[in-house]
Amino acid sequence: MTGKEYIESNKQKFLDELLDLLRIPSVSADKKFKDDVLKTAEVIKAQLEKAGADKAEICPTAGYPIVYGEKIIDESLPTVLVYGHYDVQPADPYELWDSPPFEPVIKNDKIYARGACDDKGQMYMHVKAFETMMATDSLPCNIKFMIEGEEEVGSDNLGIFVKENKEKLASDVILISDTSIISNEHPSITVGLRGLSYLQVEVTGPNRDLHSGVYGGAVANPINTLCEMIASLKDGRNHITVPGFYDKVAELTAEERTALNKAPFDLDEYKKDLDIEEVEGEDGYTTLERAGIRPTLDVNGIWGGYIGEGAKTVLPSKAYAKISMRLVPDQVSDEITELFAKHFESIAPKSVKVKVTPHHGGDPAVTPTDSTAYQAASAAFEEAWGKKPIPTRDGGSIPIVALFERELKVNTVLMGFGLDSDAIHSPNEHYGIFNYFKGIETITLFYKHFANQK
Repeated sequence: MTGKEYIESNKQKFLDELLDLLRIPSVSADKKFKDDVLKTAEVIKAQLEKAGADKAEICPTAGYPIVYGEKIIDESLPTVLVYGHYDVQPADPYELWDSPPFEPVIKNDKIYARGACDDKGQMYMHVKAFETMMATDSLPCNIKFMIEGEEEVGSDNLGIFVKENKEKLASDVILISDTSIISNEHPSITVGLRGLSYLQVEVTGPNRDLHSGVYGGAVANPINTLCEMIASLKDGRNHITVPGFYDKVAELTAEERTALNKAPFDLDEYKKDLDIEEVEGEDGYTTLERAGIRPTLDVNGIWGGYIGEGAKTVLPSKAYAKISMRLVPDQVSDEITELFAKHFESIAPKSVKVKVTPHHGGDPAVTPTDSTAYQAASAAFEEAWGKKPIPTRDGGSIPIVALFERELKVNTVLMGFGLDSDAIHSPNEHYGIFNYFKGIETITLFYKHFANQK
């Protein structure tokens, strides 16, 4: 039996297992889901063992554990290290979901559930590809798995694990499915990721909430001040005003920008999908460039004062915002965080006090397209999809890619199968059934081509 035949004959089993996995609310950001996160790790370990791993273990960290597994068929053969994560984003606000986020449903050939695409669905493709190769006696090289439970909260403990287990994790390539393709008609491979600096700001005015009639107009309102400070972080060209922010930005050549913009993209469809009249962004760049090769600064949340039902005429004591900056080569996350904090504190009027608290971040990464691993991935896509994949730069961040290449000294291949329209991190997240099964097939073909090229 071929791998493709095995996948076809086990479709319902593969689907049912994923649905069961999606029913576990493995939200790493909320401590009330702690037992569910730990349960998910145990499920992944058990599935690796069933698939044929010689070793599968739960590796404790200071936070949630890392699931490690391996199948070493011959030490002389190349080794692929698969990375993924089993934790998911919070599902809030629940009321915006058309169906409960942890009760997966299938509609229009898509699986709707939190984690369907990011990253349970994509991570689990690798487990099922491994099972397929083992069941059909077609695994051509060694395989290792490192599946973590803290990606959605910054992977704070993964770096420690990697540094302490370099021999265990030794490999020839790292394979990750946590990105997207352009479309099912235009497969692609991500070759660049933006970095991230994520922080929270707190603006404090008076020592308590005040009556807006008694004190309004005489005392600084922290919400007003915070909004004014945030508005000053960009100029009229949507250029970020933090001093030094662009100092290390690697500018692409005209030829590179032209190649990037050859990727299939319909601006009218883009606006229609988002229900917006017009796009916005840094002057002088296309939408593809703004979302892939340029750094950004965005407010991810802002709050303060009274937000309950009805009215309360309060002048708040505090206001807060969560701010993220997407970074591009050669920006450094820690440096950008420091530049932002220094600038934000400097622009605060004396009528308020400001506190900046860094959360997490990571450096951008660019992977080579001339490596044997990339060529194997390209060949796998071409065989499975009938089309050569387009190399693209992704606007999102997977901070651990730079960590892996720095600590383990190997290249990463980002073989994602999601779509930008899959609503990851949003209500009604979903993942196409076609993409799930086609991903499993393509991954098995990667191993064949990679082993042949090594």
